[in-house]
Amino acid sequence: MDEKRLTLVEHLEELRKRIIMIGIVIILGTALSYFFIDRIVEFIIQPAGTLNFIYLSPADLFIAYIKIAVVVGVVITLPIILYHIWRFILPSMDPKQRVQVLVVNFLSMVFFLLGAAFAYYVITPLTLEFFVKMSREQIEPLFSFSSYMGFVGSLLLSFGVTFQLPNLVMLLTKFNIVTPKLLKKSRKFIMLGIFVLAAFLTPPDIISQTLLAVPMLLLLELSIIISTIIYNKKQS
Repeated sequence: MDEKRLTLVEHLEELRKRIIMIGIVIILGTALSYFFIDRIVEFIIQPAGTLNFIYLSPADLFIAYIKIAVVVGVVITLPIILYHIWRFILPSMDPKQRVQVLVVNFLSMVFFLLGAAFAYYVITPLTLEFFVKMSREQIEPLFSFSSYMGFVGSLLLSFGVTFQLPNLVMLLTKFNIVTPKLLKKSRKFIMLGIFVLAAFLTPPDIISQTLLAVPMLLLLELSIIISTIIYNKKQS
């Protein structure tokens, strides 16, 4: 698309084309994901160890597979989706804004993947182990696959969003909402909040709480460094 000023009709037509392209890409990605659904499911249930799952209705497992295929389809086609979004908003930005948007988008993806990976490899197994240990002789753990999917999905999403802290601080500093001085002054209270949150989200043992709190503390320090760099650059 040429970098020229579009009329409203042309703008809407371009939007329609991009939405159709994104829809087709997601459908193709979903179909490809469903073709490999057995391998994907094996990967998803890996943190559960030796746990077995059930499904509660004839269509329950099939619906869960479709949901998995759609989510994975969106994830594997995300670069193409972002490309079409990027091409749509490109003409409205100057070169400096384009670089900033690219950097923010790239960092968002990186931090989200780091958070999701941390939740998958560390938090999910620990949390499941804690809940399984709560069982008794007359009360055995019996989880439905759909419930497990919802549980794991919420953990991955929560930690992916939590790991956006450096990006959020970068944007807030850029818009003069926070400053490095404010972050440093509030560090003790933020650290306390992190440990409270870690105690709330993890099983009640010091190892699990530390495994969650340490990465968040590192993200806090990284956020302060990023805020300082952006603030000093704006002042110079």
